[in-house]
Amino acid sequence: MTKRLLSLDVFRGITVAAMVLVNDPGDWGNIYAPLEHSKWNGCTPTDLIFPTFLFIVGVSIVYSMERKAAEPANHAAMLWGALRRGLILIAISLGIQLILHPGFEHLRFPGVLQRIGLVFIICALLFIKTSQKVRDWLFAILLIGYYMLMSFVPVPDTHVASLDPETNMGAWLDRLVFTTNHLWSESHTWDPEGLLGTLPAIATGLFGIRVGTWLKRKDRDDATKVSWMFFYGILAVVSGLIWDMFFPINKALWTSSFVLYAGGWSTIALAASYWLIDVQGRTRFTTFFLPFGMNAITAYVLSDFIPHYINKIKLGSSTLYQILFQPYLSPKNASAAYAIIMTLLIWVVMWILYKRRIFIKV
Repeated sequence: MTKRLLSLDVFRGITVAAMVLVNDPGDWGNIYAPLEHSKWNGCTPTDLIFPTFLFIVGVSIVYSMERKAAEPANHAAMLWGALRRGLILIAISLGIQLILHPGFEHLRFPGVLQRIGLVFIICALLFIKTSQKVRDWLFAILLIGYYMLMSFVPVPDTHVASLDPETNMGAWLDRLVFTTNHLWSESHTWDPEGLLGTLPAIATGLFGIRVGTWLKRKDRDDATKVSWMFFYGILAVVSGLIWDMFFPINKALWTSSFVLYAGGWSTIALAASYWLIDVQGRTRFTTFFLPFGMNAITAYVLSDFIPHYINKIKLGSSTLYQILFQPYLSPKNASAAYAIIMTLLIWVVMWILYKRRIFIKV
């Protein structure tokens, strides 16, 4: 039986906790800069959360599937299982929207869980059916091909290539496929989790598979593994910064430079976690994050539902945030304090599930 990688569960938990923190501020108009997404080009710590999820998806595929994938007789069942799990993630996202905001007229078709589901299905297929050499070639083809497509191919409705929000090739494709009623942006003209951006997002998953495959090697000692992970992580970050000079780092477009930059930081963070937790055995600080990491999807769902319904609680015409936070703190501190309380509240639920050994999987 494959030994569970504690550092990966903790790393996932840290990522989930960060996701809850940035998704649930008290006031979207008053947020500290590191807790906001970049306006367009550039990258904040918040921008690194989603690609880290997809990186972890890739690493997890290796740890959960490698043994079974070695037997071709298992492939059909594994592929059906991957398809089922991916479709469930997509259904969960659409279900959350319909519960919190009933009606199909403006149902957003792209989304975070939708992209995770698609990337999981495709990366699982590639892991089961292709070699690492083939995946490395696909990684390069996806990044270079996406760069060429976005930078040089004219967009059909403007006849010029563009990297701007409403006029890039991805935005045009999303309007064509989903129509403007079913996109995220206020203008309904583009979506940060659109179809075309899923191609480089698959490369992020493949990045994780590459690192997971290296981490599972039996012919290298832990010091060698970690040293090379740090080296390749730094190399990827530097490569992303160089590519940024002519293909900007941009989370909304999921540019190729962003894939390298974010993947590099994920590799560095996982290397540090693996060395501290699995090699050195320093686990005291993991207590807070493990409940999030072991029930990531549940935490994601609750981060939508719990703040939504708490915000509906009012005393007179004032919300709890307006009563308990705004009068006593500066606007940004009040907003951040509320986000911290929401994170802790969701953690309490995760802790109860963790202590009772209840792990909700899809």
